[in-house]
Amino acid sequence: MEDNATALTGKTLLITGAARRVGAVIAEHLHTAGMNLCLHYRSSFAAAQALKERLEARRADSVFLVQADLMEFPALENLVERAYDRWGRLDVLINNASTFYPTPVGRITEAQWDDLLGSNLKAPLFLCQAAAPYLRAAAGSIVNIVDIHAERPLKGYPVYSIAKAGLVMLTKAMARELGPEVRVNGIAPGAILWPETEESEHTRALILDRTALKRRGSPEDIARTALFLVRDAAYVTGQIIAVDGGRSLSQ
Repeated sequence: MEDNATALTGKTLLITGAARRVGAVIAEHLHTAGMNLCLHYRSSFAAAQALKERLEARRADSVFLVQADLMEFPALENLVERAYDRWGRLDVLINNASTFYPTPVGRITEAQWDDLLGSNLKAPLFLCQAAAPYLRAAAGSIVNIVDIHAERPLKGYPVYSIAKAGLVMLTKAMARELGPEVRVNGIAPGAILWPETEESEHTRALILDRTALKRRGSPEDIARTALFLVRDAAYVTGQIIAVDGGRSLSQ
């Protein structure tokens, strides 16, 4: 059995939406564990380049940047092919990229539906499909970043909540479809980083009050869970791990 200290050395990760926020922290944790990274970004080139430079200062030639708009269907298979071609293998796919904004009932548009379902569900599905042959060959794994609102819809955000609920089922369905070679799991974060859209201090206090631990989590909590699922959870598949401080216990 591989030592945890070297289990991921030389293996390759493709992670979407990796330039900033939680995606960047996950990428850094798995790089520290020994993985080579294919970092996807859409428009955050400066942040992606800064992350690449920081990580390659620790280990040269270990990070590859790929720009793609995940709403452009042909880009999805190309993204996987480029990730595989860089090191000749693909061991892990993390579907982290997401779009999040309100869609109040009565004002929902078809464009919003296509955008939110596209980024949160369609892109992960077709990335999983494109990556499947390489992941099977490597006995690899997939981690989807879901949301506690997949089960507890967020008021004012019905389309986003629907999309993340679909991603939960995609996780379970892919675990059945790609087993036994590939494990597929999800992480459902709670209050980790506040949305970049403004939220009042009152709203934030209400959210934390409904959390059993009465505090916000950190991106490192998500990254450590991703590392567990990728490296240590050899008999775990088709599961969604809530990393929400007990928020999902609240009625």
